[in-house]
Amino acid sequence: MKLVSWNVNGLRACCEKGFRESFAALNADAVCLQETKLQAGQIDLQFDGYESFWNYADKKGYSGTAIFTRVKPLSVTYGLGIDLHDHEGRVITAEYDDFYLVTAYVPNSQDELRRLDYRMQWDRDLLAYLKGLEQRKPVLLCGDLNVAHREIDLKNPKSNRRNAGFTDEERAGFQSMMDAGFVDTFRHFYPDQEGIYSWWSYRFRAREKNAGWRIDYFVASEALRPRLVSACIHTEIYGSDHCPVEVEIR
Repeated sequence: MKLVSWNVNGLRACCEKGFRESFAALNADAVCLQETKLQAGQIDLQFDGYESFWNYADKKGYSGTAIFTRVKPLSVTYGLGIDLHDHEGRVITAEYDDFYLVTAYVPNSQDELRRLDYRMQWDRDLLAYLKGLEQRKPVLLCGDLNVAHREIDLKNPKSNRRNAGFTDEERAGFQSMMDAGFVDTFRHFYPDQEGIYSWWSYRFRAREKNAGWRIDYFVASEALRPRLVSACIHTEIYGSDHCPVEVEIR
């Protein structure tokens, strides 16, 4: 089963930059989107053979997630089940026969880290949610997790220390997932690979210079590790300030 995750940074804008063609070329069994920036009825986007599920933020033009899937889920739920977190359209969970697929758009800590405390609460609550699901079947989490875990996961670690996405607290939050028995699927295959990123600022010709960050992930329950076939980051695909990331599992 081939799975793709992509922060499209506004799906309507991405559709004007080749999203439909990229979707077809990826030829995935499920495609998870973050930062769709949509409300219900604002786009008519369908693909033959796929069902789609959408979670919208209360605030217009903000956040939002979606899943397109060829394989019909047993169930689909929205949010974490916590009112504090469930007004921004950030989570969708699709249940399949032998695993849960969770797509998440994790909150950014923002300038001057004004949302860092909230972000750390989010990280704790997300991990508790994933561990709850894991009591029933393994979990595959994907999405823009808004953190570069290690120094090799961004171009300029020293100058970005204490910036949103590379604080000690956010990195520790990600490490807590690893310590709780989850696997960073890209690092499973490429433990020391440098220079492969999934997000680049629109400023300073960052993508042209490959001055990026790896903040988009597939994170799997340890029980899924033997089923991992491949992982890749589609740096060749444009249309957003992020590129799609992929994992294939048996």
